[in-house]
Amino acid sequence: MHLFEKFLSVSAEDIGLRLLGCTVVEWLDFLLNPRRLRGSDFLMRWSQGVWSEERIVQAINDTTEFFAIPYGPSGAAPDKDIRSFELYFERLEKAGFGKNKRPDLLIFKNSSRETICNIVNSFGGINELPFIPESDDKVRKLLDRAILAVECENSLWKGKLMPDYGKELKPQKRLGGKLGLKKNAVLPTLILKEEDRKPLQEWQNMNNVPIHIWHAFYDIAFGISFSEVQKLINEGFILPTEQVFQSPGGVITKKLIYKIYYHHAYPLDSTIEEPRLQARFLEDKNGHILPYVHFEGGKMTLSEEALSVLRKAGNAKN
Repeated sequence: MHLFEKFLSVSAEDIGLRLLGCTVVEWLDFLLNPRRLRGSDFLMRWSQGVWSEERIVQAINDTTEFFAIPYGPSGAAPDKDIRSFELYFERLEKAGFGKNKRPDLLIFKNSSRETICNIVNSFGGINELPFIPESDDKVRKLLDRAILAVECENSLWKGKLMPDYGKELKPQKRLGGKLGLKKNAVLPTLILKEEDRKPLQEWQNMNNVPIHIWHAFYDIAFGISFSEVQKLINEGFILPTEQVFQSPGGVITKKLIYKIYYHHAYPLDSTIEEPRLQARFLEDKNGHILPYVHFEGGKMTLSEEALSVLRKAGNAKN
């Protein structure tokens, strides 16, 4: 699957728009790009992904202690329109970097800001960073100064309104008596794909930078260290589940994912301003129109728990 398709794949439970019993769907011929977007769910996935990552970076950069830069291809990609976003991934694929797994963000102490900015500018800016191999001396200098790497995830849910939010974990037979919730519980969880486990572990081992997963919902967000996730999985607290994903081009795939209860995580943010949802649309050269919901605005501040995690990581780097 093309990198662009893989990034914009949407899980079945996040696709809210269903067209049942239809034999003809006009937007199947939407000519926005070679892979043809199939509906507003994918555009909302893109818009929310961009929004959530920008809010996380904003919250980090608003502190007087830390700042963050996009490091993976999704964070460094153009975020103003979906076509530029797609062309960026096409360029990345052609350059041979499409299969490399990098965390989405790198976090540094604020005292390193000038040094890091100079290095990034020497590459031609943030958008060029994913095209520079990690063997490059300047990239090594970035990684040497990074205190934490973040893998960003997001979900199209209001976490606090999910039916099982707030319920306590109880011993579960399927977990061998370990604490959990019923299999079909609906609550905020942090997601890790099985296919990402080995690449992320190898990256963390090779670069000696701890990875955390930060998962943003519409109204709340949570964080957990990748090492803690590995421990929970290895000890049987979290079992894999099979999830169906659909790409913009219509390809259906099944993947094993791990859903980590938010109870195991730390609160990441305090939302002080929720985003605005605005109606937007795309129009192709033939006049076809595809409407979607765009996420805009909103603001968050890092929780004391998240700041404590960053301070601990910063002290460990000394």
